[in-house]
Amino acid sequence: MKTVIAIDSLKGSLSSLEAGDAIRTAICRVQQNADVVIRPLADGGEGTVEALTHGMGGALQTVSVTGPLGEPVRAVYGIVRGDTAVIEMSAAAGLTLVDAAKRNPLYTTTYGVGELIRHAIGQGCRRFIVGIGGSATNDGGVGMLQALGYGMLDHEGRQVPFGAMGVKELATITQDEVLPELRDCTFRIACDVTNPLCGTAGCSAVFGPQKGATPAMITAMDGWLKQYAALAGRSFSRADPQRSGTGAAGGLGFAFLTFTNAVLESGIQIVLDETRLEDYVKTADLVITGEGRIDGQTVMGKAPIGVAAMAKKYGKPVVAFAGCVTPAAKTCNEHGIDAYFPILQRTESLAECLKPETARQNMIDTVEQVFRLLATAIHTI
Repeated sequence: MKTVIAIDSLKGSLSSLEAGDAIRTAICRVQQNADVVIRPLADGGEGTVEALTHGMGGALQTVSVTGPLGEPVRAVYGIVRGDTAVIEMSAAAGLTLVDAAKRNPLYTTTYGVGELIRHAIGQGCRRFIVGIGGSATNDGGVGMLQALGYGMLDHEGRQVPFGAMGVKELATITQDEVLPELRDCTFRIACDVTNPLCGTAGCSAVFGPQKGATPAMITAMDGWLKQYAALAGRSFSRADPQRSGTGAAGGLGFAFLTFTNAVLESGIQIVLDETRLEDYVKTADLVITGEGRIDGQTVMGKAPIGVAAMAKKYGKPVVAFAGCVTPAAKTCNEHGIDAYFPILQRTESLAECLKPETARQNMIDTVEQVFRLLATAIHTI
């Protein structure tokens, strides 16, 4: 029996490949000569760089870039197939990089995201996969564009300062110093939000509060972004602040769509395409997936459901494993997951359950018992 494993990370415990290896260990306890294939899985958010880079035989790069507060941070991205960079914007401009007391989108910048792209271009990359979730910023991607050579200038011809305050002062956009290689680059942007740039559903109103914005700041930033979009529209035909996803990551979605050769796509779809999972699933006898927590939100475009949908395209049975499940997880049975199992073996503290060694052993023990049942059922039939 050929089993294909594509399981998302159990955040805080096991990476995608570590979880897959634990499942393979369990299967081989029951079937010594089992045919098991492990493929990396992520949804375009946290863990995507590690999953795709390690899973596709790539190499991680560590670079010092400008963090969201303007101070240096060490950011990691991956290079796969020699010409494809895998980047998470949160590595350079993420909310987790800013202490709660210091969160203020008036000053946080995406400049470091542009530096990561610039570094990858210098390494020969021309294809980019970029996850843009978890941002600390609301600068419309202005910082990123500055790092790529765009002149984002005030009325006196100087580069505007970092953050939304820079958007406020923006008067002119120039292209004279843009990195020439940028025209040859393509960007697949993992984006699962549909918010426009501005308005009541825009990035300032919806995501601003979690980044430290007050009601007065939200109103001001929304107005500045409207002016920015109008200014961009004078020279860039793709500028459309009402387009779905332009409000992602504090307007970074707008910057990518307007100033680069980019498309916004479902994160899981990008990962499934790039890892060519379909080539493996269509010849499988069983597909295994899962994530840290299977609940009612799992069916809302999360990685396991993407795997299940692909498997059902070929009529393959799907089993999922998770650190925990909730009653609402039953909806997954209606979306391609035939059966799911929590791996918790005993009553323990959350801290203990999250230890990698505990999670690995729980995964092995649970999967082994499921496969013993499968082996018995197949033999009986």
